[in-house]
Amino acid sequence: MMTLTESAAAALVQLTERNKAMDEMLKSIESLIDLSVHPLSNLANLSAYIRFTLPDINWCGFYFLQGEALQLGPFCGLPACITIPLGRGVCGSAAAADKTICVPDVNRFPGHIACDANSRSELVIPVHLDGKVVGVMDIDSSVPDRFHEAEMELLTKAAARIECSLATNRVIFAI
Repeated sequence: MMTLTESAAAALVQLTERNKAMDEMLKSIESLIDLSVHPLSNLANLSAYIRFTLPDINWCGFYFLQGEALQLGPFCGLPACITIPLGRGVCGSAAAADKTICVPDVNRFPGHIACDANSRSELVIPVHLDGKVVGVMDIDSSVPDRFHEAEMELLTKAAARIECSLATNRVIFAI
């Protein structure tokens, strides 16, 4: 039987290994996003990378603001909702409030829009251009309470890298 000290030491080792893995993933993301190419290529590649690199992720993609609604952009996963009104669901709420929303159990989120019945938890991070919300990065998992702090930090940094891509090449926006 493990003592409390052994248990704490094991937890620290696990946390250190998780943080190393997140650092390696960030390096991979930074090398994956090429600021010299069309942003759609970066959005598609990042969606696939997250979907297939992080365990238990069943959908990752982007929605972009068009008028008073978010429109589906590049993604990796099952077919998704095409239009989400601002203020509705997790994506519309995150965009309207300009804040990251992590939902441990989507069935307890008022107004959740179920595009995939297998999704149980969700993380949505606003994406900005010139200081304004232009869209969101949406990550879904079939596991409740899936997202931990280190991953949220990693994914926020990934969204910031996408913002750089959008700022460098604005072709997908009518600005």
